[in-house]
Amino acid sequence: MCESNAYIKRGDKPEEILLEDVARVTFGGEFVVLTGVLGNQISVKAEVLELDLMGHRLLLRERD
Repeated sequence: MCESNAYIKRGDKPEEILLEDVARVTFGGEFVVLTGVLGNQISVKAEVLELDLMGHRLLLRERD
């Protein structure tokens, strides 16, 4: 399986895991919606900083 883990950077704090095993990422205006393999969803006001497909890693930065 090729799911990725999503991390978020909030201000000056170290990045933290937001959702593991992300199967789908959609965008709606200022929001990024992450859907996990089990159907769980997280919607966060953020921008994408990095999408590492080989490393299965998505890094977001929280927006105000």
